[in-house]
Amino acid sequence: MDLTSILIWVVVGAVAGFIANYIKPNGFGTLGTIISGIIGSFLGGYLGQTLLGVGADADAGFNITTVLTAVVGALIFSFILGFVKSKT
Repeated sequence: MDLTSILIWVVVGAVAGFIANYIKPNGFGTLGTIISGIIGSFLGGYLGQTLLGVGADADAGFNITTVLTAVVGALIFSFILGFVKSKT
């Protein structure tokens, strides 16, 4: 993953964080939503590439596939955080 890929996933992740927060509010505030979206986008990109062979194409840029992959990753990350938060 080169620098361009990382920057694309950071921007897509910030957008995905807000979309995922709209679907499942996380209660972390704006900065927490952006950070969880970025982490979730990397998670979604990794899982999408590993399991399905889609989602981590940096050359594609900002398109519906990358956004959906990032949103799914952000939602997965949000559910994991919610589960861990409820157990503590």
